[in-house]
Amino acid sequence: GVGQRHRRGGRVTVPQDVRPASFIDCAAYADGRRVTDLDLDGIRPALQQDGQFVWLGLCEPDEAMMRRVQDVFGLHDLAVEDAYAAHQRPKLEVYGDSLFVVLRTAALSEAGGQVTFGETHAFVGHNYVVTVRHGSHQSHASLRQRCELTPTLLAKGPGYVLYALMDYLVDQYFPVVQQLEEEVEQLEETVLDDVPDSGVTVEVYRLRREAVALRRALVPLVDVCNRLMRFELPIIPEGTHVYFRDVYDHVVRLNDMLESQREMLTTALEVHWSMLSVAQNEHMKRMTAWAGMIAVPTMLAGVWGMNFAHMPELHWVSGYYLALGLMVASAAGLYIGFRRSGWL
Repeated sequence: GVGQRHRRGGRVTVPQDVRPASFIDCAAYADGRRVTDLDLDGIRPALQQDGQFVWLGLCEPDEAMMRRVQDVFGLHDLAVEDAYAAHQRPKLEVYGDSLFVVLRTAALSEAGGQVTFGETHAFVGHNYVVTVRHGSHQSHASLRQRCELTPTLLAKGPGYVLYALMDYLVDQYFPVVQQLEEEVEQLEETVLDDVPDSGVTVEVYRLRREAVALRRALVPLVDVCNRLMRFELPIIPEGTHVYFRDVYDHVVRLNDMLESQREMLTTALEVHWSMLSVAQNEHMKRMTAWAGMIAVPTMLAGVWGMNFAHMPELHWVSGYYLALGLMVASAAGLYIGFRRSGWL
């Protein structure tokens, strides 16, 4: 069962085949170093040890797993409900002596390069960190490894783990935003082509929708970072406040990039509509010019086609040729005039 363990090199390891599918990794840390691998049954004794904290990672746990984790760590009902249901906006909430942080993840899909979103929830106490991942296919194993490679920083405790998690997830936005920026630049080149493309409007709205979705995930992090940088949360050690300022700077930079791209897309759409309007006006002028050239001969033919008994021109020997000549001359004159005015 889950309680089976193996000891290797003085360190307890839990076989992967006996862990629940949602149970990714769990370990106890002391002085910034990983001292023991844990299963759910071993977490409670580890929490009672002074000078160490527990870091548990879960991925899309079911309700039963969340209730077990809640019982072990003493998590608040409302926070557990949010972590299980997912689909939350980024936020930070304080429940007694613990924090509950909701973060949105963003990545480019391998298929079509579309932006896909996920969620990561973090429960942070004075001696534990629990992360719950939803929707994101990118593992956090590299984050844990990076933290373990810097034991001096990891020794700062759960507050530093929260910073590392936020920094790791925010950094994932940069390639997404840069890809969006490249697509916006390509779209600008398309908009400035001589031949307006009606598909540009659809592309502009797609890119604007992605930019809005990214900003919706990032803007709330400004408030989250502001609260973590202040001294109102005793769970966050004073020495880690400066690290959250780094995350804050990254979030502000990303928001500025997205705002700039949103303005560029708005401008591109306005230019595109203007060029479509100009192209439409050009077509209308051509149609009007050709209609004018056809209207004059039609008018002359209509005049001599009236059924009046006394029309002197009808009896002229050269009347037919004169009428044709007048029609051709009038049409040619109109054509030359329209060409000079730029209508043709």
